[in-house]
Amino acid sequence: MNLDQALEIRNQKILAALENQDTTVEFDDALENAMVLNMGPQHPATHGVLRLLIKLDGETVAACVPELGYLHRGYEKLAENCSFHEFIPHTDRLDYISPLMNNTAYVLAVEKLIGIEAPRRTKFIRTIISELARISSHLIAIGAMAMDVGALTVFTWTFTEREKLYDIFQALTGARFTTSYTRVGGVAQDMTPEHAAMISAFLDQFPAKLDESASLLNTNRIFIERTDGVGVISREKAIAMGMTGPCLRGAGVEHDIRRAEPYLVYDELDFDVPTFSEGDALARYYVRLNEMKQSVLIIRQTLQKIPAGPIHALEPKKVLPRKERIYTKMEELIHDFMIINHGISPPPGEVYHAVEGSKGELGFYIQSRGGAQPWRMKIRSPSFMNLQSVPLLVKGQLISDIVAILGSVDPVMGEADK
Repeated sequence: MNLDQALEIRNQKILAALENQDTTVEFDDALENAMVLNMGPQHPATHGVLRLLIKLDGETVAACVPELGYLHRGYEKLAENCSFHEFIPHTDRLDYISPLMNNTAYVLAVEKLIGIEAPRRTKFIRTIISELARISSHLIAIGAMAMDVGALTVFTWTFTEREKLYDIFQALTGARFTTSYTRVGGVAQDMTPEHAAMISAFLDQFPAKLDESASLLNTNRIFIERTDGVGVISREKAIAMGMTGPCLRGAGVEHDIRRAEPYLVYDELDFDVPTFSEGDALARYYVRLNEMKQSVLIIRQTLQKIPAGPIHALEPKKVLPRKERIYTKMEELIHDFMIINHGISPPPGEVYHAVEGSKGELGFYIQSRGGAQPWRMKIRSPSFMNLQSVPLLVKGQLISDIVAILGSVDPVMGEADK
């Protein structure tokens, strides 16, 4: 079978799926003359290489089948051939809008598997970088969503604030985009008073800048009419479809892993979980807007409470030793050699650990058989889970509404396809 034949069979299966969908939407005319339209995978409004096969009655969507996999890189299989330490840089490339969150989620799962706990100072640092990553991701989400419906100014303003965050990331981690900052049992380097001052300076000016962007959208008639009542999903269907993160909370479900299953130091912090009951694109925008304000409160509290102390767990056979110890102690040099060349050998077993990522529940399932590499790894990516709801969200909407709905879902195909 050649490639053309394989693609033809694939398209026939997708068209069959369209025909089998429930299309009980009220139309004036019958659907025998419906048009089938491709949107993507090369389309700027699909937020990556996402293909939507759409069945139209005039300009109204009768059915939709999202097709994923155009960005599939086999990361879950790749993990089986990497040591636990070597896989950290690959997590940057999942949701590449918030790599610091991915780093943290992965190492928390590995630490749970090998049975160690990072020092208290490290937990505070990880909390700070996770919330900075959430702000960065939500800035992209709101700016891109606004641009999708024609508000280009907001896009440039949110990118300006994001660049300020990237200056902080560069100073703290040495990289602006793919950070690879966390380590099993710790972080790559400590947060200095200079880094804390940069973060505080950003927090001092950010709320006013966020309000400026929000004022352009919240009173903009075009933006409101393009999002209000568009892409509605009920609380019950949102749960049934496995939606997560702002998409779930925008449907009125107050579920946040930071509250439901606290990790790091979230149980010591005071913050709210924004929810809106309307379940439409506008509600999902409001959730992200308010979550950024809560992230500012969280970071301020962690900066005030962060203790002094080590940033690496003292577990020589499981955690890479610090350079100053490697250069001065023969035993530490041996441990470093063994971990780098032979990896960590956790006990046989399986673990799952999830964090509240910027797009929802980001979880890593790791199965070990005692070797230096995971026997199996599965990644629960929130973008993949949220894209399941797209057929429900776009059904009965106009074709022009699809870009606003996708913007409100905020998928990143790097983690959806993995």
